[in-house]
Amino acid sequence: MLTTLKTTYSDTRASDLAWALGREPLPALAVLDLQLDDAQVQLRLLGASHQVLLEEEHGTCSETVACMPGSSTPLPLGVAKRLGDWEYEFAAHVETLSRGSFAGRAQELLALVADHPHGLAGTFPGSPHAFTAMLVQRREGQVSWRTWHAYPQEGQLVATRTRVGVRAAAAVA
Repeated sequence: MLTTLKTTYSDTRASDLAWALGREPLPALAVLDLQLDDAQVQLRLLGASHQVLLEEEHGTCSETVACMPGSSTPLPLGVAKRLGDWEYEFAAHVETLSRGSFAGRAQELLALVADHPHGLAGTFPGSPHAFTAMLVQRREGQVSWRTWHAYPQEGQLVATRTRVGVRAAAAVA
């Protein structure tokens, strides 16, 4: 699903992104609710990036990657944590592209997510290449999602990848 987000475009930077686990749902500009087998997933586009809420029999997970005033946790390159019976893995990568390459990559990513049944993308007013896009899937008992945050004013694309799955010992017990 592709939508134009109804918000004032603010000139944020990739370096302003912060990461947090366990935050309550924040006000969203667009939401996609999905049922993936026994997992309920909510993809949320925020005015300042994204939030994913996951709930299933083994627990809940809330991931927020956004420009959060006062946050002291910058966007990490990688995180591995245990969340109850789950293992949580997060990775982020910032790519700097030329103006032409950036426009092409933006179009490619928006096309990938726009028509995908488990995808949500929102473009921000003020720039055709300012967007946040999210894609989620469930395979082999794990839920994973990828996100892309585009900052055309600085030619930067922030890509994240998350995987949440039941720990092997918890699955046997």
